[in-house]
Amino acid sequence: MAVPDVAGPAQAAPYDPEHGLPATFGEGWKGRLLFWIAVAFSAFQIVTAFGIPLDFRIVPSIFWLTPIMAIRIAFVFWLGWILLGAARGRPNIEAVLAFLALFGAFELVTLYTGTLPNQVLRTLHVGFLCLTACGLLANADETSPPARAFWWAVGVVGFAVGLYHWWNYNELVNRAGELTHADMVVGIGALVVLFLLVWRAMGIALPLVAGTFLAYCLFGNYLPAPYDHRGYSLEQVIEQMAFGTEGLYATPTAVSATFIFLFILFGAFMERAGVIDFFNDISMAVFGGKQGGPGKVCVASSALMGTVSGSGVANVVASGQFTIPLMKRSGFNGAFAGGVEATSSMGGQIMPPVMGAVAFIMAETIDVPYSKIVEAAIIPALLYFAACYWAVHLEAGKLGLHGLPKSQLPSARAEIRKNWYLIAPLLVLVYLLFAGFTPLFAGAIGLALTVALILALAISAGLATPALRIVFWVGFALISAASMTISMATVLMVVLALVLWNVLRGGSGREVLESCVAALADGARQALPVGLACALVGIVIGTMTLTGIGTIFGSWLIGIGKHSMFLALVLTMIFSLILGMGIPTIPNYIITSSLAAPILLQLDVPLIVSHMFVFYFGIMADLTPPVALAAFAAAPMAKVSGMKIGVQAVKIALPGFVVPYIAVYDPTLMLQPVAGLSGTGYWLAVCYIVVKASLAMVLWGTAFVGYLLRPLTLWERVLAALAAGLLVAAVPITDEIGFALAAVIFGQHFWRARAATRQAA
Repeated sequence: MAVPDVAGPAQAAPYDPEHGLPATFGEGWKGRLLFWIAVAFSAFQIVTAFGIPLDFRIVPSIFWLTPIMAIRIAFVFWLGWILLGAARGRPNIEAVLAFLALFGAFELVTLYTGTLPNQVLRTLHVGFLCLTACGLLANADETSPPARAFWWAVGVVGFAVGLYHWWNYNELVNRAGELTHADMVVGIGALVVLFLLVWRAMGIALPLVAGTFLAYCLFGNYLPAPYDHRGYSLEQVIEQMAFGTEGLYATPTAVSATFIFLFILFGAFMERAGVIDFFNDISMAVFGGKQGGPGKVCVASSALMGTVSGSGVANVVASGQFTIPLMKRSGFNGAFAGGVEATSSMGGQIMPPVMGAVAFIMAETIDVPYSKIVEAAIIPALLYFAACYWAVHLEAGKLGLHGLPKSQLPSARAEIRKNWYLIAPLLVLVYLLFAGFTPLFAGAIGLALTVALILALAISAGLATPALRIVFWVGFALISAASMTISMATVLMVVLALVLWNVLRGGSGREVLESCVAALADGARQALPVGLACALVGIVIGTMTLTGIGTIFGSWLIGIGKHSMFLALVLTMIFSLILGMGIPTIPNYIITSSLAAPILLQLDVPLIVSHMFVFYFGIMADLTPPVALAAFAAAPMAKVSGMKIGVQAVKIALPGFVVPYIAVYDPTLMLQPVAGLSGTGYWLAVCYIVVKASLAMVLWGTAFVGYLLRPLTLWERVLAALAAGLLVAAVPITDEIGFALAAVIFGQHFWRARAATRQAA
């Protein structure tokens, strides 16, 4: 099967802005091999995550005809077709590479009857990550031949570690705690490969932190009390870190191998379906004509993109190429335009329902339904984007900017009428999450429905008459709805039937299939930095469970918190921001939540709120100078220094810094239960905190921009900031003073603006 040339142009491969891995698979047969390895990686993850049974009888009377045997027969016919083509003098290298990669992934799944053991799934997931990431580095155009060989060798070693666990799983379980010489070699090899690969892909910060924790395991017994431990041998440390479920293969890796990978694939297929363009068009239609329209389009489109993709820096690059030049042309300066894009895109990680990978890890770590995480994030996310929108509105008023001409705007009604079906998978996903289904099931159904929708669109376009198309879509809707209530295998059968229909159609049908295959490869590539970070940060978790080092930090923070909760929160925030200057959001959250979140819980901060507090500041670290990764990603498009963009982003993103504090002192902001409040009283408390927080955001935006109906005087800005601070402070009487100050500021400003208008008239 021919596949679109995703290898990219002949020049040096571009690198992803979030990490140091190339954004293309490379040239020639090696690039095509890596492409198919990535496709096989995604196929492996889909089969294992969906929990598709492969050992039942398709026809009850034929005992040997199971899905496994049927697929093997299909592989035999495929191999025969390849050999026949070679015999006729028409060898198909692409087909050979695809066959080897997909057949290999299939055999990995079928060694064990029933479900693949959890430990094997985690190790093979990390093995695929290493092989694919190293292949990307090896195939980069600027890589020298010795370096190419080196990185391919490292990738093969990383994958071989996964194969070792796969082949020896039963033996490793039976002799748990007793490592052989081969086990030691494999364990050390796994650590070396991951340290080397993450260092190359993400910089020195995360390996340095993980290496420090690893060194503490080995040499911490030489430290003075209370920082020492009883001492552990190399064998004990290797067993903890490279075998079992406490080190490299801890909960973050398990989440990466299931929820995270599925939702990344979901986003990749949604993008292929055209949902990103749909969101941009709707945002442009609704907000483009308003005051400061291009900036508001940026905020709205980033919020919508965040519902399907939780990658902040990637969103900066994807949407910033369009929104930042548009904002600059409309009159915003480059630093502000870049700041709006960086702030809005990073907010995608707190926008339900996807919220990036951290939310899935949080749900697994604290053992609460994912829907509860989503509920807690709804109001803060809306406040965050409302504050961004308000900042754009005020800046546009200050500069006297208007919206885009109506002739340049698309029609929202026409866009919805034309592409409404694109949001169907997202709506189904939200429904399943809030109906009590697991994120894994919801993600699997959402992914399957997205793929089915892409395939069905191609089929519908080929039908001759509108009547046939109506019948087809009604049948598709009924079958899709029924399949979700039957079994995952039935869902798969629906997708396979649509695939076969497109194959038989040929032409455009096969082009759609090629696009789906490319989405599988792209999804695997996008999952690499997340998965690698999850694996390496497991060393921190392994160290804490082995040595108990978390209690040392906890005792210190509890001691501070007993005297000042606010100071304990500030220290936690600073720790998270500093850690986030060199470490991605996921490992930052895992490390900080492992150390600080349990302590905040002991200080009577609700469970979800304590973890959301850490989560928010892990995100804010990408906006905070001097590193400000999101700001520097926007710099080339804004043609302004990343530092200037970072300063503007921090001003715009102030709600992201303040909302977690408000939630700690009043958990109703995150819809958390509060003792003594229930029924109508609880919802009145929710309304009150939302109004108070919203007013604080309005006041802060007004103070920082220096404009409302007209420019603010210095004393008005100072009083506005003071009033906002009083509304946030959890001290008696401050709310009343804050509301009174706000009334005075707004009242006199409106009066002064009205008087100026009359005088001008």
